[in-house]
Amino acid sequence: MELQEILSKVDHTLLKPTATIKEIEDLVEDAIKYNTASVCIPPCYVSDVKKKYGDSVKICTVIGFPNGYNSTKVKVYEAKQAIKDGADEIDMVINIGDLKAKKYTKVKNEIKKLRQATEGKILKVIIETCLLNEREKIKMCKIISEVGADYIKTSTGFSTEGATFSDIKLFRQYISKDVKMKAAGGISSIEDAEEFINLGCDRLGTSRIVKIAKELEK
Repeated sequence: MELQEILSKVDHTLLKPTATIKEIEDLVEDAIKYNTASVCIPPCYVSDVKKKYGDSVKICTVIGFPNGYNSTKVKVYEAKQAIKDGADEIDMVINIGDLKAKKYTKVKNEIKKLRQATEGKILKVIIETCLLNEREKIKMCKIISEVGADYIKTSTGFSTEGATFSDIKLFRQYISKDVKMKAAGGISSIEDAEEFINLGCDRLGTSRIVKIAKELEK
């Protein structure tokens, strides 16, 4: 697989709490240079990036991040504000506690409200696979399929583990044909990225692949 094909599926990501606007701008310029799918950045920088770079890069941001326990009203407000600021794609974190408590209707209704708030934009649903058992992962595949979100996403990258091949294989069995998959967290090599894509992932949340591309140029 050509490196550019992999890069075209990368959400070039910088979400660490110490990220500065200069680091975000460097990330964006690398994303433009290497033609990544998007940049995934904190909500506070969306407006600045949109003003400076316009439509030269797709902007993805995160909602209810990283723990998912914001109220639904707050998540909806966050999403609407992010879109107003210029976001093209929204990656939301589910309420993991509600899922653990088997409050499936509540979890579904929250995603549904985010789907309504992000109409016309791409919505990815982060389920934080490392904190879930297999039954819970399968349940989320079905809920996300029913609600009509665009993607199921493995991880925030801020918990105990990131994406795994086994989770992507499980997703593939239970999501509808209309739902795409995003692997995120711990993708640190070309080989891993290629395997995730071969397993069916349409997006990869990582900063490492662009770093590798830059190293190969030297």
